[in-house]
Amino acid sequence: MEKQEKIVSMFDDIAPTYDTANRVMSMGVDKSWRRKACDLSYGFYAKDTIDKIVDVACGTGDMMNFWKKRAETNGIAVGEIVGVDPSNGMVNVAREKFPKFNYHISKATEIPLEDSSADILSITYGIRNVVEREAALVEFNRVLKSGGLVVILEFMKNENPSLLGRIRDFYMNKILPKIGGFISKNLEAYEYLPNSIDSFSTIENMKKELEAAGFEIIYVKSFSMDISTLLIARKK
Repeated sequence: MEKQEKIVSMFDDIAPTYDTANRVMSMGVDKSWRRKACDLSYGFYAKDTIDKIVDVACGTGDMMNFWKKRAETNGIAVGEIVGVDPSNGMVNVAREKFPKFNYHISKATEIPLEDSSADILSITYGIRNVVEREAALVEFNRVLKSGGLVVILEFMKNENPSLLGRIRDFYMNKILPKIGGFISKNLEAYEYLPNSIDSFSTIENMKKELEAAGFEIIYVKSFSMDISTLLIARKK
């Protein structure tokens, strides 16, 4: 089994317990990161009407719901919110939770949408799971309208961690896998998380990859002891 297929299979397996594990492990703080990402993006895009928002690696649909709720709060009309994910198991959970959204079972490198059709494209805690990341960023650029935004929330690799960063790494490497493994009964899946961060990109490399794919970086900030990083870039 190739690496990408193995990752998808892993998410199929943990889909039923994914939401519970996430809430427990993040202690709910991921909600504030998602809310911030949506509010900032709506501010940068500065339009009262948006045709389409695409959430890649949509998982169980939480970020799609944040886009909807924050649009309502900000007085923005959104025509369509589309979820894209290669895991049938995750999308089945999303469809049950949020049946009004549209979904596609698809890789990040093969999004079944027309060129220049989306205003905003997000990927939250999913870009490190995309094996062909650079090809995916080019695909994001294809799908977005000129001036459209790509919004990335991710656990980034920190090459020079501070004391707080080392505390974060201890939690991510030693504590979190045990919690996730206990809830999901799949320790291997949650041991994958810290390993995937260690082998993932730094913020600076991610910025370079976005620029190479045709984006202009407009916002970068790390939250909560640098656990989570938000990058927002505009299609040139």
